[in-house]
Amino acid sequence: MSVAYINIGSNQGDSHAVIEQAIALIEFYSRSAAVRSDYITTAPWGFESQNEFQNIGIAIDWDKSPLELLDTLQRIERTISPSPHRDADGLYIDRVIDIDIIAIDEEIINTERLTVPHPRMHLREFVLKPMYQIAPGWRHPMLAASPKELIERLGC
Repeated sequence: MSVAYINIGSNQGDSHAVIEQAIALIEFYSRSAAVRSDYITTAPWGFESQNEFQNIGIAIDWDKSPLELLDTLQRIERTISPSPHRDADGLYIDRVIDIDIIAIDEEIINTERLTVPHPRMHLREFVLKPMYQIAPGWRHPMLAASPKELIERLGC
């Protein structure tokens, strides 16, 4: 059994309702209750928009493979909103739902489909602050740092 750390964000529609729907589906498929962070509101990361993001971090028990988790989360995203997360040029855009695997225990996975820990987690306040709430003792296996240390390095 692994612990998967997941970040869920939305900046379109009723963000809280959409995120709560995603959490309920993740709990259903994982057959475990999620440990949850507080919501965090931030400006979009990587693109310009007037729509702020609502984000939450969760931790769940997962007893299948990391790729099965990825497939499950992508299916949940498509169920909630089939709209793409990027435009025709591959740039980020506003979205109803975005679900990312941030980490799975302290594993390092680097495949064509999945990179864990998330390769940009250490650059994102909206990932680090929820991660600090749900897993303050977790250590980034490549950066040898806790969420709090990564927040301090980011300067937020």
